[in-house]
Amino acid sequence: MSEQGKGSASASTAAPDTYKGWLFKWTNYLKGYQRRWFVLSNGLLSYYRTQAEMAHTCRGTINLATAHIDTEDACNIVLSSGGRTYHLKASTEVERQRWITALELAKAKAVRMMNDQSDDSGDEEPGSQSDRSEIQGTLKILVSKLDDLSTCNDLIAKHGAALQRSLSELESLKVPVEGGEKIKAVNERATLFRITSNAMINACRDFLDLAETHSRRWQRALQYEREQRTHLEETIEQLAKQHNSLERAWRAAPTLSASAPSAPTGKKEGSERPLKGEASDEDEDTEYFDAMEDSPAFITVTAADNTQHRRSQSSLSGASGGNSYDWNQDDQMSPSYNDVSAKELQPRRQRRTRVPDKPNYSLNLWSIMKNCIGKELSKIPMPVNFNEPLSMLQRLTEDLEYHELLDKAARCDSSLEQMCLVAAFSVSSYATTVHRTAKPFNPLLGETYELDRLEEFGYRSLCEQVSHHPPAAAHHVISQRGWTLWQEITIASKFRGKYLSIMPLGAIHLQFHASGNHYVWRKVTSTVHNIIVGKLWIDQSGDIEIVNHRTKGTCQLKFSPYSYFSRDVPRKVTGVVADGGGQAHYILSGTWDEKIESAKIIQSSRGGSGSEGKQKTIYQTLTPKLLWKKYPLPENAENMYYFSALALTLNEPDDGVCLTDSRLRPDQRLMEDGRWDEANSEKQRLEEKQRAVRRRREAEASDALDEGREYEGYRPLWFQQRRDSVTGETNFVYKGGYWEAKERQDWTACPNIF
Repeated sequence: MSEQGKGSASASTAAPDTYKGWLFKWTNYLKGYQRRWFVLSNGLLSYYRTQAEMAHTCRGTINLATAHIDTEDACNIVLSSGGRTYHLKASTEVERQRWITALELAKAKAVRMMNDQSDDSGDEEPGSQSDRSEIQGTLKILVSKLDDLSTCNDLIAKHGAALQRSLSELESLKVPVEGGEKIKAVNERATLFRITSNAMINACRDFLDLAETHSRRWQRALQYEREQRTHLEETIEQLAKQHNSLERAWRAAPTLSASAPSAPTGKKEGSERPLKGEASDEDEDTEYFDAMEDSPAFITVTAADNTQHRRSQSSLSGASGGNSYDWNQDDQMSPSYNDVSAKELQPRRQRRTRVPDKPNYSLNLWSIMKNCIGKELSKIPMPVNFNEPLSMLQRLTEDLEYHELLDKAARCDSSLEQMCLVAAFSVSSYATTVHRTAKPFNPLLGETYELDRLEEFGYRSLCEQVSHHPPAAAHHVISQRGWTLWQEITIASKFRGKYLSIMPLGAIHLQFHASGNHYVWRKVTSTVHNIIVGKLWIDQSGDIEIVNHRTKGTCQLKFSPYSYFSRDVPRKVTGVVADGGGQAHYILSGTWDEKIESAKIIQSSRGGSGSEGKQKTIYQTLTPKLLWKKYPLPENAENMYYFSALALTLNEPDDGVCLTDSRLRPDQRLMEDGRWDEANSEKQRLEEKQRAVRRRREAEASDALDEGREYEGYRPLWFQQRRDSVTGETNFVYKGGYWEAKERQDWTACPNIF
């Protein structure tokens, strides 16, 4: 490491808001700290393996606006944002202090810029300084010519009046001598009038020549922009055709995994990755992480057939294609956790099973999105044409669709078996997203959503929008069947041109009442592809670490990103469940849109070395069993926004709900009814009302500051901020009172947001 450390202190400032230099980044226990080139710019800290990679490949990025900066010792820096943490080390204490100062300044500026941005931040950036100077000069010349025309007009009026008086006097003359003098005066007036008229004509000609010259320049510029736009559209269309042909070729090509024997244990780990020259266009915008490159490879071997070795990195688990059954007769975990038997409990109330069909409105997405590249999705004014008739609070509540997994987990005596079910539950929340490419409504500040399924399924759920900038929602669920779940989620999203990245920030907490087991995990990144051309599709990628803070047991889940050139099963998820001592006990495998299986490990051993000399662990397991399987979509779902059975009921009108409930939001209701034009008008009204309230609060805060008073600011009605004893983070938790207020039907404390 000492050799790699040479020159690591050579940080430099390329611009006032940019800081660059070498730092050591922790990768894993085998490689330790590795030297990386870091670039701090515009509130984002990015890193690369070398300086040359800056032109094409970013290995990772952290947004400092939501990041926490900490120092461990004289040379170490710890950055954490959402579910991502960077452990960095500088070569000297002085170098570390320079980075800390630069990071703190960049974070303060990023937070300030984020707070200063308004909802209407969709304006185009001004042109260059030279363009503005040229336009201003042209305008000055045009104004000068208009002044000349005005002066000539005044002179013509003046001399015309004098000429008229002279002619009148000429007509009244009787003496010939006087007549000669007056005729001479008339001639002089006529000459002056002619000279002034010629001057006016010349001024008009100059004005027209100038206007025509600049008009031709503007016409050429406009024509050039039109040609560029046409060229861009043709290029994108060609890329889309290549995209489709590649996909068809990939699907038509016979896969080696289906026709050839399973891969031998000595196969190199890196051989499955596409070569650099074979990378697709999307690789240019994909973020790469060391953790993904250095993730441990393992092999699973079923006890029934230990002659076939199947890598979890290239397919599902060892026997995921076989039959699923119980591990043994005494196992407390049933064969299936959300099968038909779980649906036999018929709800007392008949819920609706359909919504009005989605109208077929066409809209040019590119005309709206082209000015929004690089901006926060929550700050882009969008028509309802891109929405689905549900709010973000209701989408958050959809995580409970497979709540029976938690009911089953609450009855588990083994914390490791319980961890398997919790992991399946964390994956199940993505099952409904595979076809759901529409955007949910951004909740208004103070908007709430309740889901009372106490009689049917034993739980009650409440969400509230607790912050608008940045947008944050708090969620609390309590179940009579032995568990409580709570979370505060902030959505960070960026439109990158070809795709949209959605990064949920915040931890999800789950506690079981009987055992006291407290689980914490965070969500992965969602990516919407083909924003401009082609069919929209969603992918989930990243890592989830589920930690049981009572037993210190962990589950490492990996969501593999989709790749055209990979032989992996699309939407693949793999994972390992380990106890507090780090010993693996279960292997998880499946896909996030279909099912998750678990296999109990009965023996482990060290295998051959991979491409970088790393040993792979061979796990011998029992035949895997089914933990979770996705419910089929309702009939005609493709015309009902691909809603699941639960999603169809979320916006169903319900008596007695809070006045701020999402079911009562008028623009969302109009959209569900198919009245999209009215919904767009209503959406604009609600957003303008919210802006007026925010401006009033800002004025009150300014007045309080001038008067030396404290200004309390906005406080959520049902949630309060509290420091979590487990994670140490400050987040919003339920403070109680909602269900009691509903029972009394006392909503006097609720704001009027609709």
